[in-house]
Order: sequence, then structure tokens, then C-alpha cells
Amino acid sequence: MEKEENAIILDYLPNGYPLEKKMMPIAQAIGKRNLILLELVPRRGVSLEAGKEVYIGEGKRDEIYYILGRLHREKLTESAKNQLQEFVERIVKENEKEFVEFFNKSEAINKRIHQIELLPGFGKKHMQEILKQRKENEFESFEDMKKRIQNLPDPEKAVQKRILSELINVERYNLFVK
Repeated sequence: MEKEENAIILDYLPNGYPLEKKMMPIAQAIGKRNLILLELVPRRGVSLEAGKEVYIGEGKRDEIYYILGRLHREKLTESAKNQLQEFVERIVKENEKEFVEFFNKSEAINKRIHQIELLPGFGKKHMQEILKQRKENEFESFEDMKKRIQNLPDPEKAVQKRILSELINVERYNLFVK
């Protein structure tokens, strides 16, 4: 797994967590590449805003002093959850090709369940139709999928919901979040 280079700020707590004794500023963020939830400590005098992209890679970081560690899903603030939803929608739109590729390359997890069936709203019938259609010709876009498969739930929304679910809940199988 590659290291994160950039993160998107989900929430900034200038006084840290209210119930913890330490009064140090904390930024809740998500890694742009691997979708890892992180706790970042900003440099002194730096104020961060939700939605801002910050560099967290090797070498000199302008705004971030250090990475405190992974952010436990229970600690996510409500505003961080809202930002997370916007971020996931944007990431899925920007990387549509990668997510369409998931539908072209997904496999069975075991004899009873297929990766596609883990998407909200997708059952055996949808999965079988997707497999049949991709044998004939790989999908080009979410639009292409909707045109070729009748009554298909919106694949873009399904991917977004699955990513959010993997970030906020404990899932048995993770499709998109490392």
C-alpha cells in the first residue's frame, strides 16, 4: 500500500476533543489515495478549514506538524461525517473510470457471494446481468451501465454508499477502503 501524500480536512478542532484533557488542536482528515481516516496535528498558528487539501507526505509539510495516527470511526464528528459524504461523492465522480473498472473486474468472494452483491441495492439478478453484459463488452462509464442493464440501481450512488459504509461502519469485506 502506498503512503498517503495528500489529505482532505474533514473537521478542525482548534481545542482538541472536548472530553479529553489535552488541549491540542486536531484535524480530522481522510487520505486522498487510500481513503484512510487520519488525525493530524497542525503547525502552530495554522488554522485549517474543512474541505482543504493538505500535504502529509515525506519531507517538509507547510501546514501539518505531524500525523497523530489513524482516526477511529467512533471519534468522527458530525461535521466530519458530512464532509466525508461530500468528499466521497467528489472522489467517485473524479475517478469514475476506476470505479467502473471495479464492475468490469470484480470477482466472487466465495461460492455464495460476489463482490458486486456487497453494493447497496445490488442483488444476484443485477450481479448476473452485469457479468453477462461485461462478457460481451466491458463497461465504459456509469451511464453505459445504466443504458445496458434495465432496472439497475444507480451504480455511482451505490459505490458512494459502500465507501461511506466501509469508512463509518465495520464491514466484513472492504471493497474500496484499504
